[in-house]
Amino acid sequence: MITIKDIARIAGVSKSTVSRVLTDSGYVNEDTKRKIEDVMKEYGYQPSASARNLSKRETRTIGVIVPEIGNSFFSEVLSGITEIVDRNDLTLIYCNTDNNALKEEKALKMLAGQRVRGMILTPAIDYSEPNVVKKLRELLNKLNAPVVFVDRDMENSKWDGVFYENFQSAYCATEVLIKEGHQTIGIITGDLNLKIARDRFKGYCQAMEDYHIPVYDKHIYHGDFQTNTAYKLSKQMFESGDIPDAIFTCNNLTSLGFIKAARENKIKLGRDIAAIGIDHVEVLDIIDYNFSCVTRDAVEMGRKAMNLLLDRIENPTKERTISVMPYRLVLKGSEKKVNKAI
Repeated sequence: MITIKDIARIAGVSKSTVSRVLTDSGYVNEDTKRKIEDVMKEYGYQPSASARNLSKRETRTIGVIVPEIGNSFFSEVLSGITEIVDRNDLTLIYCNTDNNALKEEKALKMLAGQRVRGMILTPAIDYSEPNVVKKLRELLNKLNAPVVFVDRDMENSKWDGVFYENFQSAYCATEVLIKEGHQTIGIITGDLNLKIARDRFKGYCQAMEDYHIPVYDKHIYHGDFQTNTAYKLSKQMFESGDIPDAIFTCNNLTSLGFIKAARENKIKLGRDIAAIGIDHVEVLDIIDYNFSCVTRDAVEMGRKAMNLLLDRIENPTKERTISVMPYRLVLKGSEKKVNKAI
């Protein structure tokens, strides 16, 4: 007698996809649905009551774990995810980890208990150490559901992901400052314990090297992607009097911290100091504050991640899929410096 497992194998889909067709619940595209129905018809399959009950116990819930829900970038990613979730009549549970590995572990265990159909994850920390990677891998495997990574990856990952051109965007931003003629270009880095921060720092260094512009250690300000840290570093820089011609900020929150310190010290961007950052800062548009950036479509990243997850649910055996979002350069004048000295 043919079983749901047999139908799934013959049709090349997951058991859960077959169950959704049997109970007429959840998202299944029409081509896949016809394929499953054709297999059932060919083999004369008649679903049992127990099979129906099992399929009904499946949830329609998608889990999302992000490290900084207060960061507008992740809010936009979540907006894109929600758009696709609503379109497919699914339910969303999202968790915030505050870049804390223990909070992330707790969230993963909770979502496993909720029997989520799939999960979208931005890791709280840099998973590069073998023992740390092993622990996360075990937690993800216990979900028994597809996973899609967003923005941050892990070493030797087997899961799908949507990422950003971190090295290239940082190179582009630094190149803009170089081509404006600035000779001393500083950087407020992100948390260099994270690969995305290291890649952005490498992009800055490579551009400086390619254009034969010296990198001074005193102009490398070690941040952590947080507004308050960037503010303190920038304030110290302005008060020291040893100020570079230009500054490259490595994310939206870092840009906000830098701008706050500049305003407090009566430093005008585009006149007294040049600056460019990674990621669009929406609040600056609201107050008509011109700040140049290299940005990406965060909402579209969310859409892509959710669509990848739906595709993985339907096609569990396909090859790993990676989507890389391109950067876009938006120049508003802050990349310039009119005054030669502050």
